[in-house]
Amino acid sequence: MRALYTLLFLLLSVNVLYAQDSMNVSLLFHWDDNTIPAEPVYNLNYNEVWGVAINGREYAVIGSSIGTHIFDVTDPVNSTEVAFIEGAAQGVIHRDYKDYQGYLYAVADEGPSTLQIIDLNNLPNSATVVYDTNELITRSHNIFIDTLNGLLYDTNGGMYSLANPEAPTTISYIFLGGMIDHGHDMYVRNDTVYWHGGPTGMSVYDYSVDPWNPTLLGEISLGEYNHSGWLSEDGDIYVFAEEDFGRDIQICDVSDLSNINIVSYVNSGFGAASIPHNLILKDDILYVSYYHDGLYIFDLSDPSNPWLRGFYDTEPAPTQPYTWHGAWGVYPLLPSGNILVSDTRHGLFVFDGSQATSSIPQLTSNAEKELVKTVDLTGREVNDHTNSILINVYSDGSTEKVIRVE
Repeated sequence: MRALYTLLFLLLSVNVLYAQDSMNVSLLFHWDDNTIPAEPVYNLNYNEVWGVAINGREYAVIGSSIGTHIFDVTDPVNSTEVAFIEGAAQGVIHRDYKDYQGYLYAVADEGPSTLQIIDLNNLPNSATVVYDTNELITRSHNIFIDTLNGLLYDTNGGMYSLANPEAPTTISYIFLGGMIDHGHDMYVRNDTVYWHGGPTGMSVYDYSVDPWNPTLLGEISLGEYNHSGWLSEDGDIYVFAEEDFGRDIQICDVSDLSNINIVSYVNSGFGAASIPHNLILKDDILYVSYYHDGLYIFDLSDPSNPWLRGFYDTEPAPTQPYTWHGAWGVYPLLPSGNILVSDTRHGLFVFDGSQATSSIPQLTSNAEKELVKTVDLTGREVNDHTNSILINVYSDGSTEKVIRVE
């Protein structure tokens, strides 16, 4: 006999399928410039996104095939482009950005390119290129900045001092192996570098003693394409995405780096055609750009029992297998809490995710309500899943987390 047991009330407001397929995420601003040409290999127009807060205002940075676009998103509904910096390389698939002390650092993985350093201190009036040379970096898939120590790392193996933010100097350069001569992506915190090596997995190194010969602290490989990751504030949880079809996002216990354990996983629920890409973990909330599935937001407050808080599909077209259409990058770290997302064909999105990320609010009223639909933890509507945790969505906007057991 089947019984229905209520586990807990989430009481979150849900946006039920408006404009785009979405849950608990509202669109504030969208920009797409149809004059920007697609790059010739994968037919993509846009790539990475980053955010910067400076001079009391908030800015979105998005890369395109031709360069870097900077938007003032302080008043997101009325966002405007305030600067454009032409890329050293054109027709680019991939750009990457990080910021430090009022400067934006930009690289590309097609070439010949350069490291560009852009002074943001005069925004919104201007953004000035103060460094543009391949002396240190010609091509790099990604960069990361250890802001505590003022160090810039690139995925070619370089480590540079930003003591003078306008003039980096080399500290070390190592040969990584694996991905020919470079890593794919990285996360850095206080001399500890989490290297993502694609098919070689993830390796964690300590650079504090000898940056020319860092110490291996731990590693993990699932035999897939280990793409990118992010560390929790307390340093105990690390999440990584494998950029391959049908792969999950892994949630790892890294409290002992010599014994990295996967404690759980999440996915978008779309199965074999879905591809996770970039992700950022903030305050136990995981934000993921999931290519053609869009933006996904998961609750990791209990890492062993993650659940979906919200999503927004940025790609309106039907899924096209073996393409890289959809949400490429995500940035949820602006002071406002607004979420930036870049879509490879549809440009910049600014979202209000407060309904997805807020604490469990007050009790709802006793007014009559009707069941609108039942979704699984990925947010997809289901008819009947036994022995599964599900979410009932009601007509008053409330939701209820339940489990059906047989």
